[in-house]
Amino acid sequence: MSITILLFLGTILSFWVSAIAGGGASLILIPILNLLLPSTVVPFSLTIGTFTSSASRIVAFKKHIQWKIFLWFVPCSIPTVFVGAQLIKYINPNYIQLAVALFLIANLPQVFPSKKKTAKPTKPYTNSKLALIGLFAGFISGITGAIGLLFNRFYLKYGLTKEEIIATRAANEIFLHLIKLITYIFLGLYSSTALYLGLTIASASIISSISIKSVLPRISDFLFKKIGYGAMVLSGFILLISATNKITIPDNRLPS
Repeated sequence: MSITILLFLGTILSFWVSAIAGGGASLILIPILNLLLPSTVVPFSLTIGTFTSSASRIVAFKKHIQWKIFLWFVPCSIPTVFVGAQLIKYINPNYIQLAVALFLIANLPQVFPSKKKTAKPTKPYTNSKLALIGLFAGFISGITGAIGLLFNRFYLKYGLTKEEIIATRAANEIFLHLIKLITYIFLGLYSSTALYLGLTIASASIISSISIKSVLPRISDFLFKKIGYGAMVLSGFILLISATNKITIPDNRLPS
């Protein structure tokens, strides 16, 4: 019970930071779930929580959704979600998590930009680039259960406002989360314990989404971006340690 309470409180904090940073709760929670569940069912548990978080953020920030990004991102990401989910049975997800960790850490130089550099105008991505990013996002999401911070740089470079980043990310990801849940269940990549922990994360994520709306206007765009990149790097180091430990120490637990 104490572990469940700790997960609940940790989820509230991580999704609160996630909203400010433009993502990251998933990759922060993966190391915690790795301690409680076999690697193969961690994506299922995590996706229950992230689906609920996306739904609650859409309700809170629906006026700020950028539909052009949505219309190119989502249709292209759906097919690769199935591919990623299928590969869980054949590829150790910890190796993918290790690669994701290194990608996140590579954003360290972005944590200390000057205001002049940050203020440079940004050009919107072409439609083909949006489609390519969607394909890649679906694959990574399907195999790890998380895409938030991994694609945070894409949203920050696109020139969106804080509210637009949160709303558009939520709209893009909610369909992926739903498809992943159906796929995980179909493939048997779930357990009763994973369901219980997932519902715990889901309930905490709703509290975070409701409470963050009053805090976001107090944060400048410059600070918002710095926090976003900082969260990417921090999560990268945390995920690196977790994935390395899981790779070097055999996981003999079975889904329950």
